[in-house]
Amino acid sequence: MAFVIPMILLFLYGHALTLDVDNLKTIVYDQDRTAVSRDFLARSLESRYFTAVATAQHYRDIERALDSGQAQLALVIPRNFGRDLERGRAVSVQALVDGSDSNTATIALNYLEGITTRYSTERTAARLGVSLRSLPVEGRPRVWFNETLQSKNYIVPGLIAVIMAVIAALLTSLCVAREWERGTMEQLIATPIRVPELILGKLLPYFGIGLIDVVLSVGAGTLVFGVPFRGSLPLFLALALLFLVGALSLGLLISIRAKSQLVASQVALVATFLPAFLLSGFVFDIGNMPGWLQAITHVVTARYFVTILKGIFLKGIGLDVLWMEAAFLAAFAVIVVAAAHRAFRKNLE
Repeated sequence: MAFVIPMILLFLYGHALTLDVDNLKTIVYDQDRTAVSRDFLARSLESRYFTAVATAQHYRDIERALDSGQAQLALVIPRNFGRDLERGRAVSVQALVDGSDSNTATIALNYLEGITTRYSTERTAARLGVSLRSLPVEGRPRVWFNETLQSKNYIVPGLIAVIMAVIAALLTSLCVAREWERGTMEQLIATPIRVPELILGKLLPYFGIGLIDVVLSVGAGTLVFGVPFRGSLPLFLALALLFLVGALSLGLLISIRAKSQLVASQVALVATFLPAFLLSGFVFDIGNMPGWLQAITHVVTARYFVTILKGIFLKGIGLDVLWMEAAFLAAFAVIVVAAAHRAFRKNLE
């Protein structure tokens, strides 16, 4: 469970969870049927964003395709499209999008708007007899840190944080509860072992397991998914160990309080997976959340570890930028370890 489950989750989520919108199924209704309209459609469909799946003869064909899911987008070229363009008139092209998936619909419209803007610019430049380079303003966007804009490059690092938070807490949430259920806790209490030694003995094996999981996850992320690693590996390992201390101690605290493996595992899953997946900025932008929910995210350790992972993986930044996140992880680890020590002591007494 400690080694296989993290890898399964990483491969499943890494391949299945993507925000890239490619190969949108497109149905075309060309009412003009001229060389100009075919040229516009060719410009639109030659990109990786759109794939023509059908040709419509009537609007009923479009409605049927969108209703059945055969197509996600419909392009309608009006009559006299080519003639109006040749005469320098403004022409409207209709795009009908399946809005049941609002995120995909929004991205599809942005793609289409960019393509039509580029096409209009080229037509205007050709009519004026100038090249695109001679236009007064030419946009040349440059993307930093994720040049290809592939979602896997920021999903995989965040996914490592979510998986480690869940696995670490889940593993240690069973260790003390198992002692109570098996009746061996009384034997531990009778020994001269002190509380800090008991806690350390419970944490160290899983600490080693967690470290191996981190190394395996980073190796899979860089070698299998091709995510760039631009930062310092020693810094990454140091901050990952700091995060593991807090996550493992949280699981141990839950195990001490629950005294039942079933209850402890359920509480650990709810306390780690949901906050790490929903409130860490892993998938959903924290800035778009309501204010009260943004305030809650400040106590989610996965939020800071996700920031650290993305910063080290993609930006190559160091502790001079990530010191605040590192300080929070350290403070959380100290607080949770102290809470686990106090709870264990009460049970021993």
